[in-house]
Amino acid sequence: MRGLPALVLLVLLAPALALAQAPPTQAPPTQDSLAQDRLAPDALVRFDTRPGMVLPVYRMRAPGAPATLLLLSGGAGGMGRMDHIGDGQPTSRNFLVRSRGFFVQAGFDVAVLGLPSDKKSGWSATDRLGAEHMEDIKSVVRQLKADTGLPVWLVGTSMGTVSATAAAIAFGREELAGVVLTSSITGRQKTGAAPTQDLSAIRIPVLVMHHARDGCTFCSPAEAASIVGWLTNAPVRKFLLVDGGAGASGNPCEALHHHGYIGMEQEAVRLITDWIRNPAP
Repeated sequence: MRGLPALVLLVLLAPALALAQAPPTQAPPTQDSLAQDRLAPDALVRFDTRPGMVLPVYRMRAPGAPATLLLLSGGAGGMGRMDHIGDGQPTSRNFLVRSRGFFVQAGFDVAVLGLPSDKKSGWSATDRLGAEHMEDIKSVVRQLKADTGLPVWLVGTSMGTVSATAAAIAFGREELAGVVLTSSITGRQKTGAAPTQDLSAIRIPVLVMHHARDGCTFCSPAEAASIVGWLTNAPVRKFLLVDGGAGASGNPCEALHHHGYIGMEQEAVRLITDWIRNPAP
């Protein structure tokens, strides 16, 4: 790793990216879900953030990448357990975590945010708005930039959009190239929902993407569409309403439903990365 003493390398040059295995009760994965080709070595590294705390980040590299995408998963956050029995891959089924290979295939460096050593059970919604979480993300962003010289974008999904929005407000203009919000939390009864944060304070490009058939009570497509109207100081803002995919199953607020772009992962990633390369209204 180039010139970052704060990074402690845990796993180097892991074998090819494992194809995610569907749970026994789930319908067979779609071709999109199985097509994650490895184009670069990956590594689990540990970042020093707050005093006495370390935060694991799963990194993947793409030759000639224009930026690093820091992926913020939903739910309680993190990347799931590492599959040490297999070949050391994150096991979370979250949309961003399971689709990480597609971002690399699109030519971007990827960093998947894990859980800090003092939050192994995950972040609550209140935690995601807190100073410690913001300090962790900011520290990781700075270290990624110092290591690669590349700009960093935050990409959040579901509860990860609470973190991504808060970070864009707190330090986006100083540290971030832009932010992508997918399957945003919109219900005002949920702590940290996008409409409850000061969206007018965001001054970096923002892409808001939502699935037309997202059935999660807290993630209304209609309310997601209104987010861009509150981004009054973002230099570029765009709303993308997508449809498609197949094999939705389980809780409509979970990753294997349309909320998680099931069956259209590669297309969803292509839309995100195309826009990051050329942000336009």
